[in-house]
Amino acid sequence: MKLHWGPNSPFVRKVMITAHETGIAGRITLVRSPVAMNKTNVHVMVDNPLSKIPTLVTDEGQVFYDSDVICEYLDSLHTGARLIPLAGVTRWEVLRWNALGSGMLDALVLWRDERMRPEGHQSVETLLAYQQKSSATLERVENEIAALEGLPFSLGHIAIGCMFGYLDLRFADVDWRDGRSASARWFDTFRTRPSAQCTEPSVADKLVPSDPSIQTAAHPATLK
Repeated sequence: MKLHWGPNSPFVRKVMITAHETGIAGRITLVRSPVAMNKTNVHVMVDNPLSKIPTLVTDEGQVFYDSDVICEYLDSLHTGARLIPLAGVTRWEVLRWNALGSGMLDALVLWRDERMRPEGHQSVETLLAYQQKSSATLERVENEIAALEGLPFSLGHIAIGCMFGYLDLRFADVDWRDGRSASARWFDTFRTRPSAQCTEPSVADKLVPSDPSIQTAAHPATLK
């Protein structure tokens, strides 16, 4: 299998943690594929017309877009405990946690894009809206993190873990741990998992060398 990949994308990280947790990572060839909202990457568009990562191409030539779709596909390829339960109350709890973490990641990516605009071109209203949404989400997670701890490890855990990891990577000035000790403790435990350690951006960046012919397809300042 081939995965259009980037070391800093939290959505790619979701897929890679899933791949490691399911024992499938060794079957995936990583292709460093820079993408940006305001650019196209022709190498990615051969497989995904949306020019987005992650994009997975199976050995049979099937192509899957979107981290949730890819994660569910990978979860169907192993015989161990499912990261996405097939039925029951736990399934809906896992999907809810995944939606919360992934939705927060969507907001964080857009918030970062707005913050990267030149001074004088940023929307104060937009920045405030993302700040408020992020703060409210973090408070919700803090208040309910004990419930997540009570669930078997799942895609919900992965999404929330990637959310905290992306905050550390791109929002160092936002002290999300302040007043959220339960979340901080949970994330400290999450980070000890081998699947989380080997997908840390600083570690993952060394896995696949940059290809200058592909790198120029996207503007470096807007890479996620």
